[in-house]
Amino acid sequence: MARIVIVDDAKFMRMTLSNILSKAGHEVIGEGENGEEAIELYRHLQPDLVTMDITMPLMSGLDAVKEIKKEFRAAKVIMCSAMGQQKMVVEAIEAGAKDFIVKPFDESRVVDAINRALD
Repeated sequence: MARIVIVDDAKFMRMTLSNILSKAGHEVIGEGENGEEAIELYRHLQPDLVTMDITMPLMSGLDAVKEIKKEFRAAKVIMCSAMGQQKMVVEAIEAGAKDFIVKPFDESRVVDAINRALD
C-alpha cells in the first residue's frame, strides 16, 4: 500500500482518482489544487507518490514537478493530462515524472501506472 498525494484543480478529478486508488488498496494522505500546494504537501507529507494535473492555476504541474524533483530527487510523480497535451507530457517526463495517465481516467490504466511507478 502506497501513501499518495493527489493534485488537481478539479475536485471531481481528485475524488475520482481517490476512489480508484482507495479501491486498489492505496492510502490518499493529501490533496491539493495547484502546483504550489503540491510542493508544500510533498515537503510536509513525503508521500510515496504524487499524481499531478499538468494544467492548474498559480503554478502548473510541470513547474511543480521540476521544483519537487530539485528538492527530492527520489520523488515519484505521475502526470495527469487531457488528450492533446502530448508536448507537455513529454516535458513532464523529461523533468522527472515517472509516467502519465490520460483523462478521463481508465481505472486499470491508473492502477497499472501507479504500480509501475512504485516498483
